[in-house]
Amino acid sequence: MSVINQGHVKFNIDDKGIATIEFGHPLSNSLPGKILDKLQKTITDVGAQNDVKVIVLKSDGERAFCGGASFDELVAISDEKTGLEFFSGFANVINSIRKCPKLVIGRVQGKAVGGGVGIASAVDYCFATKFAAVKLSELAVGIGPFVVGPAVERKVGLSAFSHMTINATEFMSAEWAREKGLFMEVHESVEDMDAAIQTLAEKLANSNPEAMAKLKRVFWEGTETWDNLLKVRASISGELVLSDFTKNAINAFKKK
Repeated sequence: MSVINQGHVKFNIDDKGIATIEFGHPLSNSLPGKILDKLQKTITDVGAQNDVKVIVLKSDGERAFCGGASFDELVAISDEKTGLEFFSGFANVINSIRKCPKLVIGRVQGKAVGGGVGIASAVDYCFATKFAAVKLSELAVGIGPFVVGPAVERKVGLSAFSHMTINATEFMSAEWAREKGLFMEVHESVEDMDAAIQTLAEKLANSNPEAMAKLKRVFWEGTETWDNLLKVRASISGELVLSDFTKNAINAFKKK
């Protein structure tokens, strides 16, 4: 099986109404287009179920949270239409979280890169461990964080977003991300983080669903144009990924 076709998305709903959605891929939980598509559909479908009170979004394993876009798939993009479709996958995941009527809790156990930072920024309340350093590496491979940018900037502000975008080869610590507002809590271990997530999820599962849905709409006020905005941003990345500069940069990055 090719690397692009590997990976999984699965979910379960417990008797308290806490839904857990997990994505995974053998290459640092990177996200090929098929996984992005399935993740978006799962978030949308699970969020629409009446018995679901709150969603926990996580990735597989205890190392990297998400390595971002699949380099193998990026290198294989050969026309603007395919580029738009691929980067729209990240746009669709972010928008599915934004439009989900349930609050989404993020669980970031390890490093998050590129699109992984975008997903962590899109959730409504994000937990992390001290190992969860973050990096927007897109400029280093010839593109830019155009699609995830609105979600990241919304959480950390323009200054911190610019810092991450320009300093594209450096990881920022989990504590830095907490100070900037990306993470709400940073824990010493996965066990401590999971205990805190369970406590909050159970509290939310017992809260008023209507109040939470209305609060979510308040939290996301001003983002009503994102369906179109993120598609436009995806087209920018889809064009840039076709350049020789980007192809060479990605191939060089893969060899490291």
